[in-house]
Amino acid sequence: MRDAKLVVVQPYGSRPEADLAKGALEDAGIQAMVQADTAGGMREHLAWSGAGFKILVREEDATVARNMLTPPAEGKLGADSKPDHDSLPPWRRFT
Repeated sequence: MRDAKLVVVQPYGSRPEADLAKGALEDAGIQAMVQADTAGGMREHLAWSGAGFKILVREEDATVARNMLTPPAEGKLGADSKPDHDSLPPWRRFT
């Protein structure tokens, strides 16, 4: 990701969530990285109490990445319908 402008596409409250999202983006061919202030991994609670774990991608990939990581809005579903699990991002399909 040299010389590329990076943007935050999604914050997460835990490292496992961020790692799953990063993996899903990479499976789709989008380079991504996790940014968190954890004092070199020695103080994971710093990220949990502050900004969390942020997914960064290249600016030109941001729109596609956001679309992949954002679940469908509940307002778009009918009252009796449930989300189509195939429409969820790959890392969310198992839940």
